[in-house]
Amino acid sequence: MKSISIGDFFKKYTMILALVVVAIFFSITTQGRILYPQNINNLISQNGYVFVLAAGMLCCILTGGNIDLSCGSVVCFAGAIGAVMMQAGANMWLAVIVMLLAGLAIGAFQGFWIAWVKVPPFIATLAGMYTFRGLSNVVLQGYAVDISNEGFKNIFGGGANCYVPDFIGKGGGLNMTCLLVGVIAAAIYVLLTLRKVAVQKKMGIAQSLTGTYVQTAVIGVVAVWLFWKLSKYKGIPTVLIWIAAVLLIYNYVTSRTAVGRHLYAVGGNEKATRLSGVNTRLVYFIAYANMGFLAALAGILTVARATSAQPTYGQGYEMDAIASCFIGGASAYGGTGKISGVIIGATLMGLINQGMSIMGIEANYQRVVKGIVLLLAVMFDVLSKREKR
Repeated sequence: MKSISIGDFFKKYTMILALVVVAIFFSITTQGRILYPQNINNLISQNGYVFVLAAGMLCCILTGGNIDLSCGSVVCFAGAIGAVMMQAGANMWLAVIVMLLAGLAIGAFQGFWIAWVKVPPFIATLAGMYTFRGLSNVVLQGYAVDISNEGFKNIFGGGANCYVPDFIGKGGGLNMTCLLVGVIAAAIYVLLTLRKVAVQKKMGIAQSLTGTYVQTAVIGVVAVWLFWKLSKYKGIPTVLIWIAAVLLIYNYVTSRTAVGRHLYAVGGNEKATRLSGVNTRLVYFIAYANMGFLAALAGILTVARATSAQPTYGQGYEMDAIASCFIGGASAYGGTGKISGVIIGATLMGLINQGMSIMGIEANYQRVVKGIVLLLAVMFDVLSKREKR
């Protein structure tokens, strides 16, 4: 066991504490409206693309603070392709596969220039941002294209029926299936944490048991509370399933696989990583090909929720993803960051958007607040690195 000082506690849990403070602040200023079940449902549905894009953006940032400026345009381009195909009568799943392959191809194309031609990621993806925004307009011919396929909308989070049915029922106004899923998810998280503590104790690894137990208890309670709130509305929105799947997969990839370790290693010291035998070019390529794939998935979720594709979709999405990563603790220098931090960052961004919208604050001031929050998060990272030096 090891003790943790007050200063270390605040450094480790700064963003979690900030998230709690922001939630309390908006609960007071909106007279509790932000915590209404429908608003919590909207918070998840409206920000689904942020969680998906941020998971991919984290992989890019880990390689050395690099970012992808084109992902918002790829969201629009992939969504445009799918909408036009479905309007022409194409099978829904064929359209989904084409959208995902298009995103993967775009990511691979940009990854090639970045990894092998050594074009700086900022320049390569900036070119992609302009290119695929223009191609989106070409595909849509400057007009909105409606999506009428009910199956597509329900599966990917659009329309009135995009919720998991209540298979249990008889909940007196509560969706019992949703509530049961929340309890099971919290129980699994607690059991996995206790197993991790036991393994580390057996291996003699120092750990702060008090902090771990408190964090586990808080996350478990919040999970049950979240699903209880959702159960009072319509239950689990299907977009939450896609978000959870992406976050769980990428949490495993970044923490338990060789690819994840290579991403951290390249960001920590690319030259040393290359000399140790790792193909660093391939690591860059995988990071950006993956970003294109997730941008296409975010495009699917976006057009499904909006039930249409428009040339303006995806604008500013890349900034939301980048901000979520940095606010969640990813280092501007690369090599540091976790999916758990991405969740915190994306949730914080969503809370700020939702809270200020309910308060009636205009969009321009919302951008000002998000900019200040991002600057403070990066400043905290820079100061922390300076103290370590």
